Amino acid sequence: SHANALLRTEAEMFEKWHRKMEPCGPSLQLLSETHDTPPELMQVLLRSQGSSCAAAGTGYKSKLHGATDYFVGLTVEQKCELAERELTEMKDEIQKMKEDSEQTLQNLEAVIEEADIWWTDVKKAISDFEKDIISTISSKKGNIIASEKLLRYMEEKNRQRDLLREKLHLKNYLLKGYKKNLQQQLRQKEQMGQTLREVRLQQLQVRNAQYQEKIDEKNQELLQLKLTSGKTVQVLNFYKRKLQDALETSTSLMKDISQRKELLGKIEREAALVEEQRAEAESVNRQLRKQLSDYGVPPVLSYVQKKMAVTDLENSLKAWERKVAVAEMSLQSYRRAWNQVKMSGNQH
Repeated sequence: SHANALLRTEAEMFEKWHRKMEPCGPSLQLLSETHDTPPELMQVLLRSQGSSCAAAGTGYKSKLHGATDYFVGLTVEQKCELAERELTEMKDEIQKMKEDSEQTLQNLEAVIEEADIWWTDVKKAISDFEKDIISTISSKKGNIIASEKLLRYMEEKNRQRDLLREKLHLKNYLLKGYKKNLQQQLRQKEQMGQTLREVRLQQLQVRNAQYQEKIDEKNQELLQLKLTSGKTVQVLNFYKRKLQDALETSTSLMKDISQRKELLGKIEREAALVEEQRAEAESVNRQLRKQLSDYGVPPVLSYVQKKMAVTDLENSLKAWERKVAVAEMSLQSYRRAWNQVKMSGNQH
């Protein structure tokens, strides 16, 4: 059902397009006027129309033969072309309907505005009539004054109507004269246009030649400017590369400078420390020199005695160390015995 619906839609679109053409003779006038019709679609429509005209002239021989004459397959591109044309026509019709509706709406608004103005005038006339005539009739002055006022009122209205009619006649006469002048000017322009068309064509040809020469000159200038621009771009790229190298060199130099500044600060700090150490060493050296100047060598016998005393002290130290080791061993044995005694006492 879906496939049949699609085929039915395609057939309706093709029939609608085919009905827009004349039946025979100048049958493809519409397509010939539209220069953008593709040749494949034109050929298909020619075949289809030829078969339809032949069938109309000779009569239907058979259903099968008629079907073979009428059936012409369309490609996807031709179907798309027909669909696009149908869509374009529908859009044009919708736009035309929209414009017509807008025009109708404007006309109706103008009619409503005119009716409002007319109704305002009518209400004003009614109020004036009631104020001038009805109030007089309802008063006690009598019917004679009311009838006189009514006659004067009617005469005034007739006079106003006559003035308005004369004014409209005068305006209509002026508009007819203006229209006649416009038509005469239009005819003069058409006549002058026919005579001046060849002159304008020649002038346009001369201007076209001049403009073509100017275009050629501008193209040459543009080509020269393009060459100059290419050279400029090359030079610019060269200097950009040099600038990039210089920036890289500057970056490396800045890093080297910062490193050397750090090294210089470190060296300065080390130099200050060395200077302090040198000052301390000089003061120690002065003290040592002073001690050396005041130094007196003791006698040899005193040195030997001191040496022997140191040796005796070292021997006694070793002896006491051995005694301490023995005492510690005894203490450990006593502690073990004491622990065993405590354990045996706890068990009892």
